[in-house]
Amino acid sequence: MDAYKAIITRRAVREFEQKPIPEDALHRILQAGRMSGSSKNTQPWAFIVIREQATRQALSKCGDFAQHLLGAPLVIAVVFDPQYYRGEFDSGRAVQNMMLAAWADGIGSCIASMHREEDARNALGVPHSLRLQHVISFGYPVYEADGTVKRSSPLRGRKAMDEIVRQEKW
Repeated sequence: MDAYKAIITRRAVREFEQKPIPEDALHRILQAGRMSGSSKNTQPWAFIVIREQATRQALSKCGDFAQHLLGAPLVIAVVFDPQYYRGEFDSGRAVQNMMLAAWADGIGSCIASMHREEDARNALGVPHSLRLQHVISFGYPVYEADGTVKRSSPLRGRKAMDEIVRQEKW
């Protein structure tokens, strides 16, 4: 799948087949995050690969809308060092790269905010000097009989281009 198609077709997937993610696909997902751009090349992120059900269970309690972590065969936590300028933004860039790389391989994903960040850090043994705001569930999507990805929330449209784009000035 080319990059543009991956961008415009990727949607949040919250229900997954119970099929493991192959190691080569995991490597591509992690590599896509690792190769993300960052301010002054600080690369402020670290990734924690999570497969154990008990750990996914603990993390699902750390976010208000994180139940999709329970059914995912793979979860990746994104940790960043807040001492770096733009660490939160740069980590978001890494997350987007990983989700797009996964989708290009037919693997769905959904980000989960860790509303109880301290609990999430404790669950994963992350030092308190680092931030752990988001984790991502990954897995092969469950499909409807008509071949579309099963959705746990309705598909919402996008604003029209002329509502969001200005030329030269506001």
